[in-house]
Amino acid sequence: MSQLAVEKVHRTLPLKEKIKRFLTITIGALLMAVALELFLVPNAILDGGIVGISIITSHLIGLPLGLFIFILNLPFFFLGYKQIGKSFALSTLYGIAVLSIATAFLHPIPPFIEEKFLVTIFGGAILGLGVGLVIRYGGSLDGSEILAILISGKTPFSVGEIVMVINFFIFIVAGFVFTWESAMYSVIAYFIAFKAIDIVQLGLDESKSVWIISDQYEEIGDAINARLGRGVTYLSGEGAYTGDDKKVIFVVITRLEEYKLKDIINHYDESAFVAIGNVSEVKGGRFKKRDIH
Repeated sequence: MSQLAVEKVHRTLPLKEKIKRFLTITIGALLMAVALELFLVPNAILDGGIVGISIITSHLIGLPLGLFIFILNLPFFFLGYKQIGKSFALSTLYGIAVLSIATAFLHPIPPFIEEKFLVTIFGGAILGLGVGLVIRYGGSLDGSEILAILISGKTPFSVGEIVMVINFFIFIVAGFVFTWESAMYSVIAYFIAFKAIDIVQLGLDESKSVWIISDQYEEIGDAINARLGRGVTYLSGEGAYTGDDKKVIFVVITRLEEYKLKDIINHYDESAFVAIGNVSEVKGGRFKKRDIH
């Protein structure tokens, strides 16, 4: 690869994007600190990963939580730098630093609520929102996923499976250190946080990609264009078994349009092959919906 090509790949982010990333990671780290210090930790409810280990260690030793969050995540900053890149590593280091300092400032403030069920729901949701914002803008607030990425390359297990096993042991230890009730509430809070991260990553206006194979492709394509206001793309395909040429319709819709799309397809060809998948982000092209008259 030429020097010019390298410069194109590793382009410098515009100042506006850097400021946006800086502010979003700051907000995400502050939200996680609020979730930990004003909801979860005072009520003996844990997060998973390195933060969960930090909570247990802080409880046993009696030193500030932020200190352990920073120290225990520090090795993963260097791993992230080598495995994922400089931008990710610096964003992660900054996010963890903000999180650690914020937990120290928020620690003297009494928790907002003490009812375990409400704490679990709102604490988990706020935590997931914060973590999701940081991940979306190129950072991380917990080194366990970086560790899982490294382990997954040398084992037959996926990143998700490794993270699940790590957290399983953390919650088991939490049951002995705190109470089993706290451990079970921690699992629920972790699940809520996990789903909140998905919402931040995928968005509430989640899009769907649809692949349709039918002999009536022209009629279906025209109807999608007219009734949904969505542009369609015709792709050429070939049946592996029959060798017949096939036209494949590709279209991106919102989840609210899925039922109407299926109705259109069934009207023209009830035996059409339809595959629908989730799309986390759509940019460019002609995705913008036309007005329907």
